[in-house]
Amino acid sequence: MIAIERDNQSLKGVLPKDYARPHLDKQSLGGVIDLVSTIGLGDKESRSKDILGRVYEYFLSEFASAEGKKGGQFYTPRCVVGVLVEMLAPFKGRVFDPCCGSGGMFVQSEKFVEAHGGRVGDISVFGQESNPTTWRLARMNLAIRGIEGNLGAEPADSFHHDLHKDLKADFILANPPFNMSDWGGERLREDLRWKHGVPPSGNANYAWVQHFIHHLSPTGTAGFVLANGSMSSNQSGEGEIRQAIVEADLVDCMVALPGQLFYSTQIPVCLWFLARDKRNHRFRDRRGNVLFIDARKLGRLIDRVHRDLTDEDIQKIAGTYHAWRGDKGAGKYKDVAGFCMSAKVEEIRAHGHVLTPGRYVGAEEAEDDGEPFEQKMKRLTEKLEEQFAESAKLERAVRQNLKGLGYGR
Repeated sequence: MIAIERDNQSLKGVLPKDYARPHLDKQSLGGVIDLVSTIGLGDKESRSKDILGRVYEYFLSEFASAEGKKGGQFYTPRCVVGVLVEMLAPFKGRVFDPCCGSGGMFVQSEKFVEAHGGRVGDISVFGQESNPTTWRLARMNLAIRGIEGNLGAEPADSFHHDLHKDLKADFILANPPFNMSDWGGERLREDLRWKHGVPPSGNANYAWVQHFIHHLSPTGTAGFVLANGSMSSNQSGEGEIRQAIVEADLVDCMVALPGQLFYSTQIPVCLWFLARDKRNHRFRDRRGNVLFIDARKLGRLIDRVHRDLTDEDIQKIAGTYHAWRGDKGAGKYKDVAGFCMSAKVEEIRAHGHVLTPGRYVGAEEAEDDGEPFEQKMKRLTEKLEEQFAESAKLERAVRQNLKGLGYGR
């Protein structure tokens, strides 16, 4: 561990040195060392980095699953990170996550750049994490993959000790703790970040939203996870803050996700996408419009309690957003009943500034098979009569059999 810290300055003082504890199973530890020693280095260095990174990510996800609610504080499901990264497409600029957990957002961002033929050096990584153990996991995660990132000199609370006070990020990707009640909001009533209203001291959701807005560059975009309640809650002034954010034309897109994606909670969640400036810069002029996507029917169960979004699901969601905002080569956007709709701020106003996609996308259109209604009704009624007759016939046969056995009437 000392040798690794010596050769990787970003890990100085981070790694544990207690592997000689008496209660550690030496056989298991030896087995892990033997396994790691078989990973080829040298000429295959880039490949080995990827293998080590994948092994590390696997352990993080397994720990998150085993730890349940506690595990959620450091691990965001890969598919959720995938949706955020694919939609924001962070090719170049400053990427910031002020509640970075184990650093999954940064890893996926770098993978995105590589997969799309960009240069990894074109993005700069900034993060912050308050949990000391999780902060170390993030430092390890970045070091294993050779990613340079500024996670601050120490773990720290983003609300009370903002380590990147002057940072204006081009991309913000985050999964803040849901409905956090003990965030110390009563000590921050006069904070300059609360441009759209003072967040309630009993729930940090809108403190996080405004923290993200505060750190966006003039053309920056943010994508983050929140509990579904954030889209419609009117408690403790949250409705007024949401209204102010909508009227400031900061909301770009809202995505409702399917349940059971997270290890830590069964609370249904959504994705918010904010844009500081929706005029025609890289994309089309989207001022006064918001895209709503209802993705609750997507995904597949991977076990009894966990669901996963497939690559096709992720591409469907991201592709819809890219077509809507006018990405080059993304195709033409159109509303799809039951899945997506582009709504004007006037419509959102009419709905009391509620941002739940189900309010806007409507019901899925039933497939038209071309058969006139009257004709279909007649055919189905006849079929139902046949089934009733068959049912009566079977009932008589069963009663006859029971009678033969001495049980029937």
